[in-house]
Amino acid sequence: MDATLERVERLLALILIHDMKDAPQTEKAFSLSRAGFAHAEIAALLGTTAPVIAQQLYKLRSARKRIKPRK
Repeated sequence: MDATLERVERLLALILIHDMKDAPQTEKAFSLSRAGFAHAEIAALLGTTAPVIAQQLYKLRSARKRIKPRK
């Protein structure tokens, strides 16, 4: 990937995190994941590890599946 594009992508991610400053880390991770960031990238942006992010996203998605109403 072009260095300029990587920088823009990182800046946009940091803006997203800043806008979500009061949100829990799990919600920030989920938003970054939906934007296409890998666990390791999310972890670097949030100052944690990829396994922590993977576990948080797994728990969040599992909880949302249990809440989702059946059609």
